[in-house]
Order: sequence, then structure tokens, then C-alpha cells
Amino acid sequence: MENGPIISATGVMKTYRSRDVVVKALNDVAFDVMPGEMVAVMGPSGSGKTTLLNCMSGLDSIDAGDVSIAGQLLRTMSDDALSDYRASSMGFVFQAYNLLPVLSAQENVELPLVLAGTSQKLAYEHAGEKLELVGLGDRMDHLPSELSGGQQQRVAIARALANDPAIVWADEPTGNLDSTNAAEIMDLLVRLNNEQGQTFVLVTHSEEVGGMADRIVRMSDGVIVSTTDATSGSNS
Repeated sequence: MENGPIISATGVMKTYRSRDVVVKALNDVAFDVMPGEMVAVMGPSGSGKTTLLNCMSGLDSIDAGDVSIAGQLLRTMSDDALSDYRASSMGFVFQAYNLLPVLSAQENVELPLVLAGTSQKLAYEHAGEKLELVGLGDRMDHLPSELSGGQQQRVAIARALANDPAIVWADEPTGNLDSTNAAEIMDLLVRLNNEQGQTFVLVTHSEEVGGMADRIVRMSDGVIVSTTDATSGSNS
């Protein structure tokens, strides 16, 4: 499995039904991500980008096909086993940060560690290390309301990295940021990807963000329409 993909989807179908309306959010999608790769999933609103991320991370079920993570089929895992795997081996970054407003930056990063059963002492130390890693060592005691948008997203990234996950999923990680903060956040993600060797899958509308990934996967109407090496621009 060492040389194979860390994430693999084959024939994935996902349909949403609302009264008389049927929407094929994912239509026979096949998609692989190699260990340590940074992939940007792009496309217009409603193309299936976020649905793909949610289905491949196990946050949402699929109607047909298969998704495997590190060689294990998600459909063979119980809900509890999948939740435990997400908690231990995956990190999530969202456009809206999703920080708890009553907790400090340190406490927000500690939370997933404590919930995963890490001792308070180790959680405190680990959270501090991750905040240092994202450049917020001097903001650990600040509440989210005392931080800028870029700083809040850095806290969210530190939280996503808290359990040293193999895979980080990021849904529009720069969507709420101005161009300067967006560039800084992407520089940070690229640096972490290079230094930590973690796999990143990003959903983004931004061509600038997509251009910083190793590969761009473009979607339209629930189908992957092209895959481009972001560095060389070649299609596959």
C-alpha cells in the first residue's frame, strides 16, 4: 500500500432528492490522491466539490461505488470506527473557522485532543506546539473575537493538525479572507504540506489557491471533467 493512493474513489454516486427534484451530486466519480499530495478541487457552485470532500472523508454516505482511505473501504467500517478514524487520522478546515467563541485559541486546539482521550497535560503541550507551528505562539490566550480573520483560520488549521492527521480536508479555507490573508494561509498550508508530509485536499473557487496545489481537479455537474498538474499545466 506504500506506493498506492492514500485516498481512492471508484464509481462514486451521490443523489439528493427533494420532492420531485432529483440531483446527481456525484455521477460515477473516480478519484485518487497520493500520500503527501496537495490537490485542489475546483468548479462552479453546485458542481459537487463539497459533496466529493464530504463523501471521501466519510462525513456523508454514498449511494454506490467505493471509497477507501489508506487501503480500507469506508463501507466496511462501523459509524463508531469511522468517527474514531476521523478523530485520529483526519483534520478538517472550514471556511467559517468553526471556533468556539468562549474558548481561547489554546483551548480550541486542545478540544479535539481531549475528546479523543488525550490527557489534559499532553493536550496542552500539543496544542501549544501546533499554535507555534502556525505562527500564533503569542496569541494562545486570546479569544476568537480578539483575533483577525487570518489568525482565526490559523487557529482552525492548528486544530485540524492537533492529532497529527495523515489527511487534512479543507473546504474553501481562504473563502472568508482578503487577498493578503488568503495568500498567507496558503503559504502556510503549502509549507506544512512540504514539511509534515501530510496529504491535503482543498475545495476552492480561487484560481490563485488552486495554482499553489500540486494538482487541480475540476468538476462540473457532479463529474470530474479534467485533472491538471498545477506546476506544469499538463492535463490528464
